[in-house]
Amino acid sequence: MDDESGLTIGALATATGVHVETIRFYQHKGLLPIPQRPPGGIRRYGSRDVARLQFVKSAQRLGFNLDEIGQLLRLDDGAHCSEAAELAALRLADVRARLTDLQRMEAALSRLVAACEAQRGNVSCPLIAALHA
Repeated sequence: MDDESGLTIGALATATGVHVETIRFYQHKGLLPIPQRPPGGIRRYGSRDVARLQFVKSAQRLGFNLDEIGQLLRLDDGAHCSEAAELAALRLADVRARLTDLQRMEAALSRLVAACEAQRGNVSCPLIAALHA
């Protein structure tokens, strides 16, 4: 994409798969700069804006929240790898903790589903009873 031709905010949204309001929200949070509006014209976005939005979306897919993404963007000069790694290590610890919780939940639900399937007749549902406990 050519920076000189530029994209409208709608075209930027389409190019990156996000909504216009999401772009405005990211601008409000400082994750994406607001381009100058030329006199009598509309703001235009370039390839750097597309790349920045793609960075934000990639970081979100890895579980980083918007504050952490802002920190990563501030560290994006090639000289702060250790600080970025610290943020990633914290995110990794969180992911591992959530995986442990999900495995525990899976085991509990698996037992309850099996107990429900084993029930015959007009008896109390083990799943419902467990949720009341």
